[in-house]
Amino acid sequence: MRAFVASGAARSRVGEALRPRAAALALWLGAGALLSGCTGEPAQPTEQAPPASQPSSSPILHEITDPEGRIQGWLLGTIHALPDGTLWRTGAIDRAIDKADYLIVEIADPGSAAARAAFLELSASAGLPPLAQRIAPPLRGELSELASAAGTSLAAFGSTETWAAALILAQAMRTGDPANGVDRALIAQFSGRDIRELEGARAQLRIFDSLAEEDQRALLESVIGDFGDGIDQAGELRTAWLTGNAARIEAATRTGMLADPELREAILIARNRAWAARLDALLARGEPPLIAVGAAHLVGPDGLPALLEARGYTLRPQP
Repeated sequence: MRAFVASGAARSRVGEALRPRAAALALWLGAGALLSGCTGEPAQPTEQAPPASQPSSSPILHEITDPEGRIQGWLLGTIHALPDGTLWRTGAIDRAIDKADYLIVEIADPGSAAARAAFLELSASAGLPPLAQRIAPPLRGELSELASAAGTSLAAFGSTETWAAALILAQAMRTGDPANGVDRALIAQFSGRDIRELEGARAQLRIFDSLAEEDQRALLESVIGDFGDGIDQAGELRTAWLTGNAARIEAATRTGMLADPELREAILIARNRAWAARLDALLARGEPPLIAVGAAHLVGPDGLPALLEARGYTLRPQP
């Protein structure tokens, strides 16, 4: 994965692109699941929408076959935090779990001691200005309110890099619990079977750590701007994931940070290309895995289904 350092002109574009829906970025790219248990602070209660009226479940799931029609695996789009009681498993997902030889996820040990150590190492720096001084003065009151909503205080961020503070504070707008995330449920389901990771905690955190400070501050300001309607946005995206609404999911990958072409390349597209190459090598071994990654990676012309089809595989949506 390449490091991203924005030029002056690119930083200006990034500042505008980051304004909306930064919390949705954390939701789709797994930062929520990764940060749970990594900050040293107790997880705060989140809004738990009652699941009684949830729509019928049909998360995006593809069966992968080779040119001879042999099943080589399954590809499932996940979400990394869900309210208690959300019913997301379908018959097709259960069959894929039963038939798969092993599981592939982005991070095999979210919230582990190793993930926590990586976060603490990458997120801390000495000599940083107070967090409130890193944003525009009109936003400082809202920043303090957001910190309170997240169960912390601005003083706790004295040595925390700006990107990390933004991701931590975005958790205040979460509408589910990472403990209920699909990736964690699958990891538990595959206990005793082989589990492999595409990326790992440190690599995911480096995506944000590599951003220029101007971009990190714009990210923090965008999280503050989301405070108030971020919960509604996250709920809409959760419904899109639950119902397999690929068009809505793809639209979400073209807003906020991902509206900037260079950031989209670094955060989403380059990772998809790297994953497709690794998955191609694994699928060729004839041991079908269940591949479970954030749903944002499964949509659009640069998504994993399109990239795997370009390598000769056929992906069939499963009901």
